[in-house]
Amino acid sequence: MIKVTLDHGQTREEPEGITVAQALQDLGVATDHKAVAASVDGELLDLARTLEHDCTVAPVWLDSPQGLEIMRHSAAHVMAEAVRSLFPGVKVAIGPAIEAGFYYDFDVPEPFTPEDLARIEARMAELVGADLPFKRREVSKEEALGIFRELGEEYKVELLEEIPADAVSLYRQGDFVDLCRGPHIPSTGFLKAFKLTGVSGAYWRGDEKRPMLQRLYGTAFPTPEELQRHLELLEEAKRRDHRKLGRELGLFMVEEEAGPGLVIYLPKGAMLRSLIEDFERKEHLKRGYQMVMGPQMLKADLWKRSGHWDNYRDHMYFAQVEETLYGVKPMNCLAHMLIYKSRVRSYRELPLRFFELGTVMRHERSGVLHGLTRVRQFTQDDAHIICTPEQVESEILGVLDFVFEVMTIFGFEYEVELSTRPEKSIGTDAEWELATGALHNAMQARNIPYAICEGEGAFYGPKIDVKLKDALQRRWQCATIQCDFTLPERFDLTYVGADGGRHRPVMLHRVVLGSLERFMGVLVEHYAGAFPVWLAPVQAILLPITDRVHAYAQEVEGLMKAAGLRVELDSRPETLRYKIREAQLQKIPYMVIIGDREAESRTLSPRLRDGTEWKDIPVDTFVQRVQEEGKIPSPTKSP
Repeated sequence: MIKVTLDHGQTREEPEGITVAQALQDLGVATDHKAVAASVDGELLDLARTLEHDCTVAPVWLDSPQGLEIMRHSAAHVMAEAVRSLFPGVKVAIGPAIEAGFYYDFDVPEPFTPEDLARIEARMAELVGADLPFKRREVSKEEALGIFRELGEEYKVELLEEIPADAVSLYRQGDFVDLCRGPHIPSTGFLKAFKLTGVSGAYWRGDEKRPMLQRLYGTAFPTPEELQRHLELLEEAKRRDHRKLGRELGLFMVEEEAGPGLVIYLPKGAMLRSLIEDFERKEHLKRGYQMVMGPQMLKADLWKRSGHWDNYRDHMYFAQVEETLYGVKPMNCLAHMLIYKSRVRSYRELPLRFFELGTVMRHERSGVLHGLTRVRQFTQDDAHIICTPEQVESEILGVLDFVFEVMTIFGFEYEVELSTRPEKSIGTDAEWELATGALHNAMQARNIPYAICEGEGAFYGPKIDVKLKDALQRRWQCATIQCDFTLPERFDLTYVGADGGRHRPVMLHRVVLGSLERFMGVLVEHYAGAFPVWLAPVQAILLPITDRVHAYAQEVEGLMKAAGLRVELDSRPETLRYKIREAQLQKIPYMVIIGDREAESRTLSPRLRDGTEWKDIPVDTFVQRVQEEGKIPSPTKSP
């Protein structure tokens, strides 16, 4: 007999070898379609697994984050089975759950068509209706290799050959067998609501030198109602797509002729970016940052010294200049450290906060480039704070306050994560413990809730990530704070302490908005292109009805520009209805109608973006209103 304890404390004696499902039932937990797996001493297991020793168990509910991930990963297996049954000879690659869905990569002779997706979805429904159990089997690595070689699954064979373990687990449902750690839902019948959402190309293992595969995307939810809500959000996301709105609103373009991942800003996009940059400069200067600028490339020896050569070289560009190798900067920290080292520093000067709107370049694979949100050249609102160890916690809190204020000004909610030491890293264990502890203590001091992301820190230090949530509740990585004890050691950064001796400072790497390109892309989608007045590239457009009032319209335009408003005059010989429609499509906050009556009374008749109309407003009254609405909102401070 063994002792099985529920996570909240109830214990029963059970026969050794009892299934997880039966043990939960005996403990009074219903294992119907609401429980899909269990956590046994912290390890996720299928409900059909057996218990062989004393343990603590907790059910994993379908509507929990873990339950949804298990269900979606199982849905990927069902999709793979459907594809294999419909397309003989297809080869399967990998099929993980992802945020809000799942995908599976397939090697097929021809790309999938919309009609193919409909057929696959129908076949999935048949497999779900058959309620096929997911059966786990543990086999030797050699036996698994034999199984997949016989099936002709070369991608599975490649994955297996890289697994160091002697034994692996296979999962089978129906006629489909897959290499998988699991766990899975008990049977295909647990899939109540699913939908295939799209298809794209994807290189095997992200390498453009490897075969191009077809990636099928889908999603699954516990109920049809939740699925329907999600599909409606997807449609709204398509409507808000910043690539589509970027063209329609004249913000930016990315042209193959110029090169993939390289953004060309159009006048309105350049204005939006300028507004954000001006805001950033003012906010940083208010908080004691000093503006600096570094070169676009530095000698490769510096990148070797910093560790980027060994840990980040694949993401960098290099150039040979007069027999010397240079690295185009992917980050701004090296120049900032050289600035610090340009003279002897005293503890009385610290902390030093160097800020740069630094343009960097990173070698991103063409398959991952995406509008503004994934590019090869971008500008970071980058800063490096060099301080004493005693100042670290207060500086981290200062950055967090800065970030939270900025997020609320732009209208974003946010979540916080702490990312710890990755497998590939530099520095000693002691340095990493100090750095991780400093970040943890700062958030504890302010009672900031956060999640832990094991192994996702930068190679030189742990980090706090602030992920903003947009209007569709999608999460975007923007702000980050990295605590670094290692690079100050490698570059021999020192300061003279109160005791007259040399001491080692700590460096915080941080961004607030992160990549300006990515932030602008998120901003476009968050507001669906209808920016608030303070951010709108054009705040008002003047629409004269006839040529007779054109001179008055020009006079008003001059007055508004003199008052600092961003205004345009539409003097085209088009109908008023057409001009209003064009201005609405451009999502301009104010359309100002000017006819004979307005010219004679020297007034204006503005029309708001939502359709509200005002009549006969004095020019100065309208100017004052736009000026007031054009002020940067006051932030609300809340962690």
